[in-house]
Amino acid sequence: MGTQDPGNMGTGVPASEQISCAKEDPQVYCPEETGGTKDVQVTDCKSPEDSRPQKETDCCNPEDSGQLMVSYEGKAMGYQVPPFGWRICLAHEFTEKRKPFQANNVSLSNMIKHIGMGLRYLQWWYRKTQVEKKTPFIDMINSVPLRQIYGCPLGGIGGGTITRGWRGQFCRWQLNPGMYQHRTVIADQPICSLKFTVCLRREGQTVYQQVLSLERPSVLRSWNWGLCGYFAFYHALYPRAWTVYQLPGQNVTLTCRQITPILPHDYQDSSLPVGVFVWDVENEGDEALDVSIMFSMRNGLGGGDDAPGGLWNEPFCLERSGETVRGLLLHHPTLPNPYTMAVAARVTAATTVTHITAFDPDSTGQQVWQDLLQDGQLDSPTGQSTPTHKGVGIAGAVCVSSKLRPRGQCRLEFSLAWDMPRIMFGAKGQVHYRRYTRFFGQDGDAAPALSHYALCRYTEWEERISAWQSPVLDDRSLPAWYKSALFNELYFLADGGTVWLEVLEDSLPEELGRNMCHLRPTLRDYGRFGYLEGQEYRMYNTYDVHFYASFALIMLWPKLELSLQYDMGMPIPCLPSVSAPPALATLREDLTRRRYLMSGVMAPVKRRNVIPHDIGDPDDEPWLRVNAYLIHDTADWKDLNLKFVLQVYRDYYLTGDQNFLKDMWPVCLAVMESEMKFDKDHDGLIENGGYADQTYDGWVTTGPSAYCGGLWLAAVAVMVQMAALCGAQDIQDKFSSILSRGQEAYERLLWNGRYYNYDSSSRPQSRSVMSDQCAGQWFLKACGLGEGDTEVFPTQHVVRALQTIFELNVQAFAGGAMGAVNGMQPHGVPDKSSVQSDEVWVGVVYGLAATMIQEGLTWEGFQTAEGCYRTVWERLGLAFQTPEAYCQQRVFRSLAYMRPLSIWAMQLALQQQQHKKASWPKVEQGTGLRTGPMFGPKEAMANLSPE
Repeated sequence: MGTQDPGNMGTGVPASEQISCAKEDPQVYCPEETGGTKDVQVTDCKSPEDSRPQKETDCCNPEDSGQLMVSYEGKAMGYQVPPFGWRICLAHEFTEKRKPFQANNVSLSNMIKHIGMGLRYLQWWYRKTQVEKKTPFIDMINSVPLRQIYGCPLGGIGGGTITRGWRGQFCRWQLNPGMYQHRTVIADQPICSLKFTVCLRREGQTVYQQVLSLERPSVLRSWNWGLCGYFAFYHALYPRAWTVYQLPGQNVTLTCRQITPILPHDYQDSSLPVGVFVWDVENEGDEALDVSIMFSMRNGLGGGDDAPGGLWNEPFCLERSGETVRGLLLHHPTLPNPYTMAVAARVTAATTVTHITAFDPDSTGQQVWQDLLQDGQLDSPTGQSTPTHKGVGIAGAVCVSSKLRPRGQCRLEFSLAWDMPRIMFGAKGQVHYRRYTRFFGQDGDAAPALSHYALCRYTEWEERISAWQSPVLDDRSLPAWYKSALFNELYFLADGGTVWLEVLEDSLPEELGRNMCHLRPTLRDYGRFGYLEGQEYRMYNTYDVHFYASFALIMLWPKLELSLQYDMGMPIPCLPSVSAPPALATLREDLTRRRYLMSGVMAPVKRRNVIPHDIGDPDDEPWLRVNAYLIHDTADWKDLNLKFVLQVYRDYYLTGDQNFLKDMWPVCLAVMESEMKFDKDHDGLIENGGYADQTYDGWVTTGPSAYCGGLWLAAVAVMVQMAALCGAQDIQDKFSSILSRGQEAYERLLWNGRYYNYDSSSRPQSRSVMSDQCAGQWFLKACGLGEGDTEVFPTQHVVRALQTIFELNVQAFAGGAMGAVNGMQPHGVPDKSSVQSDEVWVGVVYGLAATMIQEGLTWEGFQTAEGCYRTVWERLGLAFQTPEAYCQQRVFRSLAYMRPLSIWAMQLALQQQQHKKASWPKVEQGTGLRTGPMFGPKEAMANLSPE
């Protein structure tokens, strides 16, 4: 290569001739080898306005790309990139830069209300971080900052995830269960943990070599960084993503397709910790060329987990059934959760796979760069590397090369797999095995087999993904933004700190079978599932929020939903060292006293006959110690028990699993009996307690309320249905009487002619219009109830309330372009009486939109939900990190949150619309769910078939 210029190490191009990526002067350069390579300039590039096709549905310009593709100056639209999804030019910059919600965003009046809570939180936070050396389950001091960079995560459900940003950086890691590392930047420079590099050769000479990254790090400075983003774009339709690179001056287009096995109703491949990268290379020129793609990866993340040393790499080759895979194993033995990464490639008759076992990722990287530059391949040394010393990094690379004829196309296939079979949570008290170990073993040597399996099966995965998504994508009645939102919001099912664990047969006490006959086979066959409330709100299976998000699970992986429900109603967790008593989980109690931050009151962790708020903190020992949430004592919350009953019936209705209903019926009886104590005046309607005693945990509710009162009546109504199905006439009569009295009280105390009042207190804000006031009706309709003989809320009142919400909370808020604000005063001003009433909750909005669709207000529903999608994905740059909340201006709160999975309730509502005229249950192809009317309560339970 010759002597390197210090200002441009590894390129041989003088500083005066280095790349300019300005829009008005797009250029690119190639490394100038001593043997002779070429400088290339690109001219005559069309402006973005000229290069965008005009048809809305054209595959080259999917509807709703909007401003995200304005910067794109290329002509290439990639190889088989679908028309629908989230598309963005790599050069795009989001102009709006919001900040996380913090104390200084609280109004003075609300700050005064919460000053006690603030002081108690600071004391607790100091003890947790400085004394216990733990991370708080909610860190209000150190919120995750805004990074407008995230794309589709890699990895199936419950095996850990690695997120690849839309500009190509690997930027968010969740390998240790539930604990996130945002390792894109260290000391303001990228650590370059994983990267792709392309090398093009013509007539035996390298003419172009470029790292496919816009970054310009301080390490590996011999490499050619700083890709011009104006000639590349990213397209996401989870669980797949495409990145298209037009290489200016080379007549070559690269399309990288990223595939993860997220497969509805699949309980094997969906659990695999793998991702596949398929590179389709198109030669649009008249010269043959050789193309190489190098996939380089650091062993570890460059942080504290790597510091002890002992990391090492080794090459591997696995041949099975006539298919060969070669690659590198990156062993990371750091306790308590050691793992092995595998970077691999498929060997075909048309490709050559080479590797470099080890190099220093913190050096200039000159040796690796020169190795690739010389002949488009790597040296492929044999044997394993020497284990690293303390504080020293190590990386490796795999390269695939192929010949490309004029006007031809070739395919290069890579995989990334990680094998962390045994995990321990933060308390380090129990060993758990991930779900995929059922199929690939528990010994920690499965990375080669995982790589081979992924590279040989990904085409089948794609066929199954297409068959699942096509009915929605091909439906011309659905807007393009909805098609993107529906599938891309599913990222959280895998990237929600998710764990999917094996439950060993000998860890299930025999007593379980006496209380819940179907619990043991469910946990044995489908395992245990947990996902966080949010990546910043670190509690597994937060139940008041899962109420909204659960539609995605019950529609796509119903057995995991049933498993989660058993966890909420089962005995103390089935761990080898725990002797589970015969009582139901809901009946169990933990009388350990602790101080709750909002009230300052000392109270037990868990009381009897109450659904837990959450199943625990991954930094502790979830399932063994529940209720990590300690802001409120949720034993007095009014919504948790009701949401359990509603979800039990909805899950039964959609699966037809009568064993599940039989098992859950005693639990529903127990929690409803417990709930009745909140009906203090015995009018059939519960009262809130004068504090924030429900999912809106910063919004005070007093007396009968629209939200909790509506949930209560809906839960009573489904108890009537369940009692009939279970042949319990006396219980059916009891709840029928409560329902009749409660309906009268609800209408008398809360209906004002236009909507249901927020609550029945004497405070001015009691007349606020709550966007979530029809949540009870939403669930009833999802269960095939709520109209005709099973009407609970008068239909004309429900429709009028939804119209009022649309007029005030949606259209009168932010010009109708940001979804529905939680609370709106009757005269059209947002309710600022609490820290949550003037927020928009994305998951609540999607549930509201589903309710509108159910009631025939389909246009209003789509308009309402569209505001959230446009705000989050297009305006604020929060793709693949949809927050719990945002305000009209300045702030967002709790990135990457569970509740927006409720968009799948919209899909259920649409499917039920299609089947509304059917007289018998039907199975929607591809979902396995009932969407037509169910049997009435008079039919015997024996007449129903399980799923």
